Parts: sequence; structure tokens; C-alpha cells
Amino acid sequence: MPAKNSLKVYAPNSYYHVYNRGVNKQAIFEDEQDYGVFLSYLKTYLLPRDERALQEQLADPRLSYKEKNKIVRILRLNNFSSEITLISYCLMPNHFHFLLKQTEPTSIDRFMNSLGTRYTMYFNKRYKRVGPLYQNVYKAVLVESEEQLLYLTSYIHRNPIKKLALKGDAFRAAILKQPSSYLEYLEERKTDWVHPKEVINFFSRKNPRLSYQSFVEQASDYSPIETVAIDL
Repeated sequence: MPAKNSLKVYAPNSYYHVYNRGVNKQAIFEDEQDYGVFLSYLKTYLLPRDERALQEQLADPRLSYKEKNKIVRILRLNNFSSEITLISYCLMPNHFHFLLKQTEPTSIDRFMNSLGTRYTMYFNKRYKRVGPLYQNVYKAVLVESEEQLLYLTSYIHRNPIKKLALKGDAFRAAILKQPSSYLEYLEERKTDWVHPKEVINFFSRKNPRLSYQSFVEQASDYSPIETVAIDL
């Protein structure tokens, strides 16, 4: 029988909770370099690519062979900037969570296959291993309401602490131990390939009790997202 959420029916212009974990629950990120490489791949796939500028650079006779080869590799990569919007994310040592919006029915599938294959090749080369990196094909669940959308971003950002009752500085420190889009949601960092606005626009920027930060810190009931959360 197929694993839960491994069989996916995709719809255009829809939101999905997407997640995967390492084979046998093993680590897929060993250190800061691995996190950085994974995030750099997200940036490459999700930022618009200026192909004209790249072609002009490629034609520059002063460029070294190594520099030209790098540009050629970039031009050959898929780009999903017009198809995929990354709403939120969190990277954990042995798994990751994305909240994605796609424009076409096949966008997420092609994006996840490209990202998964490229990162597995990097990881296997660095650690001199062979074989699959992930336990199974990634899983994806359709988000069906605005309420689920809001609570799911909280669930994703709280992943480093799960249900620990932390507040204030202790909460912030625990959350920020893992790479995530939480700082984008607090508007303390701007990343062009992360898009939090359609979520944080539901919250107050003036009243701390009605802010996104307060919403995430006070989260205790995740019943609205029981069907779209993950049981790792």
C-alpha cells in the first residue's frame, strides 16, 4: 500500500505542504555547509533568471574557462520562478518542510524532482556514499483553507521546538537554531525567493498581541491542520 500522501493529485494555483526525510530517518544535513548548499539551490531555482545577462557574460572573451563553465551550468538548470512560490520553510537535521504555491499542475513535482536529485548528488559526492538520500518519494498535502494556510506556517516554524512551552527570547533562540523563514515573517530579514506577505497581512504590525510572532508563540491547538500536518 502506498505511504500516506505519497500519491498526489495536483491542482493549478493551489497551496501544498511538502515534506521529506532521510532514508531510515538519517541526517540529510550534517553541518552548516549542507544547509547553505540546499538553500543556495532553492535560491537558484526560485529567483528569476536573467538569461540575456548570462549570455552576455558568456560571450565575454575575458572570462576564464571555469567562469564560463559555471554560467553554462546555471543556464542548463531548470528555473521555477514563474511556477513556484515558496511561502515558508524549515530545515531540520533529517527532514524538511515547505509550504508551496504552484501555478501549474506539474510544477511542484518537477521542482521537487530537480531539487532532490541535485542535492542528493551533492550529498553523496561530499560524503562518499551511494544510493537514495530520502526515505521515499516526497509527500505533499493540499491546503484547503486560509485557516490551514496560517496554522501551517506556524506549525512549520515551530518544528524545531515542537510543543515546548517557550516564550520571548527563549522561544526565538530555539526557533532560530534551525534554518527557516521565521525571520522573514517577523520582517527582520528580506529574502527575494521567500514570500510571507499573504500570511503576515492577516496579522497586526502595531499590536503585539495580534502579531504573527504572538500567534506562533501561543500556538497550542493544531486541530485545524490535522489533515495537512506531518507525523515524522
